[in-house]
Amino acid sequence: MKKILLIEDDELILKMVQFKLKKEGFQVYIARDGDSGIKAFLDIKPDLVITDVMVPFKSGLEVTYLIKKDHPKTPVIVLSALGEEENSVKQAFQLGADDFISKPFNPNELMLRIQRYI
Repeated sequence: MKKILLIEDDELILKMVQFKLKKEGFQVYIARDGDSGIKAFLDIKPDLVITDVMVPFKSGLEVTYLIKKDHPKTPVIVLSALGEEENSVKQAFQLGADDFISKPFNPNELMLRIQRYI
């Protein structure tokens, strides 16, 4: 079973994505901030990471950089709320993100993007 780490502090989005991923047969790990996201990443070695840009302690962009620096083959999908994405998109890709999705998004679109990587 493929493992996905979801780093998200918005409870509604977290539950929606977690439900969809579990329904599709993935093992889902949750972190609600960047620090615990990095710790979880090192502990579980997921097959893919989904991170929001705006999470407490370490931003999703910092998380992306830290993961990609030592684990460049692990796919990272970055989520960002509408309005903050213009700079975030560019920065996310510069830091190694594999994909970027603006919130709000359709869970089916997220699944298509995940399937592209694992």
